[in-house]
Amino acid sequence: MTNTLTHFIGKIESLQSKGDKYFPEGIFPAYRDNRMIGYNRPDTTIFFSSIIAFTLQSISGKADIETREKINTICSKVIQNYPDFQNKDGLKTYNFWKTKPSKHFPNGHIFGHFEHFRIPDDVDDTSFVYLTSNPNDEEIVWLHEKLKLHANGTKQWIRNTYPEYKRLRAYSTWFGKNMYIEFDVCVLTNLLFFVFKNKLPLNQHDLDSLIYIKSVVETNRYIDVPFRCAHQYPRTPLIIYHVSRLISAFDPEQLKSIKEKLISDTQNLLLTTTSPMDRVLLSISLIRLGEKTERISVEEYSTDDFKGFYFFIAGLMTAYENKLLYKISSHPIFHMQWLCEAHNWTLLAEYETLWMRL
Repeated sequence: MTNTLTHFIGKIESLQSKGDKYFPEGIFPAYRDNRMIGYNRPDTTIFFSSIIAFTLQSISGKADIETREKINTICSKVIQNYPDFQNKDGLKTYNFWKTKPSKHFPNGHIFGHFEHFRIPDDVDDTSFVYLTSNPNDEEIVWLHEKLKLHANGTKQWIRNTYPEYKRLRAYSTWFGKNMYIEFDVCVLTNLLFFVFKNKLPLNQHDLDSLIYIKSVVETNRYIDVPFRCAHQYPRTPLIIYHVSRLISAFDPEQLKSIKEKLISDTQNLLLTTTSPMDRVLLSISLIRLGEKTERISVEEYSTDDFKGFYFFIAGLMTAYENKLLYKISSHPIFHMQWLCEAHNWTLLAEYETLWMRL
């Protein structure tokens, strides 16, 4: 395991930018992509860098001293970039892209020139920044209170969801005064990871977010209509990966009843998937849930095994609440997929670490 993990950490380290025209020092290169329309652009985002840091920090305790030191160096180089993505007015929330000035859709030719496409700070990036840095108690409590102001029902009610979810006071993906309300099961697990890690008392928004997570699994919607459950992570293996991570770390009482179904569904999906990286996601999830799996020879993986795999998207039509526009928003032609080689190696490092813990 040591040699394989060392190999993966070396790959990740080699991909971390030393500073160039697209990627500042410490940022991991990512690309937004839509092959259906021949679109590919370098994307200067903090998202992949922060989730790489989060995952590496979670496995560093099982690594040898030399590897642990490399992980610490990688993460410190990521963290030094956080101020560039902080709220433009100095609040302790964070954006997908640089904020001062706004660098939305960087390195492109069209979207970045229009204010219409500038997105507000979001719960996902903010959660990972808080989880990977060392916020003080005052900042942690402030964020928990700030989140309430943008939850469903505080200023407006969600439209693009099933009728039984419309009155849930769950958290929205977005900050911003006039932004529409959106539920994303994976974003909610990341936010609740922050809540549970910091042992914050659960409020109605936390509890209703847990109800949403539980329901999309119970009703099979996370398998049948994953895009409706997670606009940013619209595939079942991604949802399973996120929900299992939350359950494994904190075993919330509200999610205990779905654990066996989650295990069974994951095992069934693992039997049919043809994607090498989805096999890794599903196997990570089963190991987290206490299940043994067949060993995947991740030491033999190459970049060829990453082809066709994506971890995150932006649905360009999800902002529109018109029923017809929302209906067509799930079509891949309206999706930007984000690709990051370093994050794929990070997932392999995570798998290797969890496998050896068995």
